[in-house]
Amino acid sequence: MSARVFGRMPDGTEVQEVEIAAGNLSARIITIGAVIRDLRWAGIDHPLVLGFDDLDSYIHHSPHFGAVAGRCANRTAGGHLPLDGKVYQLSVNETARNAHLHGGFNGFGKRAWQLAAADERSVTLRISAADGEEGYPGNLAAEVKYTIEPPGLLRMEASATTDAPTIVNLAQHTYFNLDDSPDILGHHVQVFADHYTPTDANLIPTGEIAPVDGTPYDLRMEAPIGRDVEGRRFVYDINFAAGRERADLPRRLARLRAPHNGMVLDVASTEPGVQFYDGVSLKVAVPGLGGRTYRANGGCCFEPQVFPDGANHPGFPTPVLRPGETYRQNTVFAFSRT
Repeated sequence: MSARVFGRMPDGTEVQEVEIAAGNLSARIITIGAVIRDLRWAGIDHPLVLGFDDLDSYIHHSPHFGAVAGRCANRTAGGHLPLDGKVYQLSVNETARNAHLHGGFNGFGKRAWQLAAADERSVTLRISAADGEEGYPGNLAAEVKYTIEPPGLLRMEASATTDAPTIVNLAQHTYFNLDDSPDILGHHVQVFADHYTPTDANLIPTGEIAPVDGTPYDLRMEAPIGRDVEGRRFVYDINFAAGRERADLPRRLARLRAPHNGMVLDVASTEPGVQFYDGVSLKVAVPGLGGRTYRANGGCCFEPQVFPDGANHPGFPTPVLRPGETYRQNTVFAFSRT
């Protein structure tokens, strides 16, 4: 394990970086946003994720690269949170869609976390959020632990507690590019889900849990991300439903494969859903890792989560957390090379 000062926030808060490694995998974690800044496979001379080499780029230009989104990831329609007979107004930071997105203007993915513990293979980060912050009720305490397990597995274990009823939905938001191509349209994807949650024009779920059968969202068999559907390239930014509630142990959600170099990523989680986003809107104004340019489809995301806008749809898995309960998530990103 090695650690260094990565930079300082505008208020002077020190941001640290910790490198952990085991087997074929090594990762650099920074305390802003609990971000996975860099991820490497032994024998491959490029990163497997999108990121930046400097703190300023994360503060001003990052589309949630590598961050843990929260207190509630994804979109909440109108920022409206109905809970126990009262409607709380969350911040509306995605004004074009009239939505609360990824925890608001200063969500967990943008804040400095506390470095709680670290060793050669793992790092533990903590954060707290006050009652009323971004509109959420309850004082919340959350923790994320990253562990590398040989030969090539990165595990994220998250937990949270509250002193009043609230909602919690943490999601790891890393963009993956397994072969360093300018885009990931040649990568192949597979999502192990029979259903998805259709959305309206603002990418807010309608409340339906629909079968993937006969739709472009049927990715149960491996397919190129850049495939054409009815004469045009299909865009993916949707939640897949792998279950109706959280599982006790991680279940497989998705697989990503890069035919050019044989790298494979398998994603598993205790969460019932996974947002698959193909990065179509990526356009980063500053250089990325090693001076790379990140353009549309430069990377893709698999975000294990409860379903988006879950508080507004009684038929969805609940994001509600109450005093005396502990939110827990166990998500696995397992890498291999064929």
